[in-house]
Amino acid sequence: MVVVAMVATGGCAGPASPPAVVALASADRFMAALAVYCGQAFAGRVLVDAPASATPGPFAGKVLVMHVRGCEDPIHELRVPFHVGDDHSRTWVLTRTSAGVRLKHDHRHPDGSPDAMTQYGGDSRAGGTATRQEFPVDAASIALFQRLGSTASLENTWAIDIQPGRQLVYELSRPNGRLLRVAFDLTRPVALPPAPWGG
Repeated sequence: MVVVAMVATGGCAGPASPPAVVALASADRFMAALAVYCGQAFAGRVLVDAPASATPGPFAGKVLVMHVRGCEDPIHELRVPFHVGDDHSRTWVLTRTSAGVRLKHDHRHPDGSPDAMTQYGGDSRAGGTATRQEFPVDAASIALFQRLGSTASLENTWAIDIQPGRQLVYELSRPNGRLLRVAFDLTRPVALPPAPWGG
């Protein structure tokens, strides 16, 4: 938290804070903004799923719930299971790194064992703020997607956008126009879902 104090006390009397310092402060504030909701769950809905598909998407007609948990050390790591109906396989893992925030997707089978398609994501892009961080696909995830034949995912960028007291939006985008945005209503906590598979 020393970095945050440095930025807060920079004032107008001294030089502007270096970009790296600002990025670190933004990452701390981003983690803190999410940690406010530790122990709570929120219902979601699909805002955008483009381009339109002839077949229903995996979230269509399903109850969507995010649950902020894994809060033992919230400054350094938060785990957010994303429940899709009776599918409890997905958990977003947000980890504080020396340069920002890392997002990984932890996918599990009902017995708790890892799915083949798991631990993909990326590190936060420069310019992130206390309320929005973007995560371009990293090299390890590209290798995973190539190995498993998921070529459409090679240019993924994920984002998490927090509007405190209003909503959280999870986003997936690609340069080809693919855009998925799922919004969770932070004004109205819901009943806690079951533990995620493997959690």
